[in-house]
Parts: sequence; C-alpha cells; structure tokens
Amino acid sequence: MKFASVRLVTGDPASVDKLVYFYTRLTGVAATRPVPDFAELRIAGLVLAISTERMVQQFNAGAARAAANRSAILEFEVDDVDALHQQLGEATLDTAMPPTTMPWGNRSMLLRDPDGNVVNVFSRPMAKLQEVPHAA
Repeated sequence: MKFASVRLVTGDPASVDKLVYFYTRLTGVAATRPVPDFAELRIAGLVLAISTERMVQQFNAGAARAAANRSAILEFEVDDVDALHQQLGEATLDTAMPPTTMPWGNRSMLLRDPDGNVVNVFSRPMAKLQEVPHAA
C-alpha cells in the first residue's frame, strides 16, 4: 500500500483559487489544474489535492463537507521557520501561533489557510546542531 495524497475539500472554484494561492506561496510549488474544481501540488513526497465540495457530491455524495476540518493539522518541515515567516510577511498571514521554540526543540509556527485548516510549519534546529561533528 502507498499513501497517495491528502485532499482538502472547499466551497467552489474561487475557494480552490484561494487555497492554491496560499499553498503555492507557502511551498513554492506550482499547482496543476486539470479542471477548475480540482488542483494538485506535488511537494517532495506528498500530493496535496484541493477540490470543490461539488466534485465530492458528484462522485462521493456526503463523504466530505467543505471547510469543516477541526481535527487535522497539515505539517510541513522547512529549513528555517523564521526566514519563511519573514518571507511570507506577517500582514498577509492568518497566524495562530508565531514562530516559537517548542519544548522538544523544534521551531514551529501555526497558520490557518483560507478555509481555516491549521498548518504547522516547523524546523528541527536542534537536530541540525546535533549533526555537526565536534572538533577534537
């Protein structure tokens, strides 16, 4: 078995556009749009799919409800959370938690995408420090 993708279900093609813009900006990866109601971003080992609720209703009626997630967190590991936060610009983000060092050493920020899904962007600076060989 192979894990294939995570799909976010949103309201309409305009909502797909907003989510595509958010995730393209966050990841730097361009989306493919085979139809207006669907997009995919292929991000190093992950496919993030975005579709309208209309597509779900057409093929899988009642299986998902647009913008209703309150239990999953999408997580992306980056080299430098603070640099990405600065690059994206505080004023353009819906920040649930600014860059913060967690008790286990990760540097993390929580964002909300245009549909309110929580996105954790983190780095492992302590792991990088431990990888550096010490001079004898």
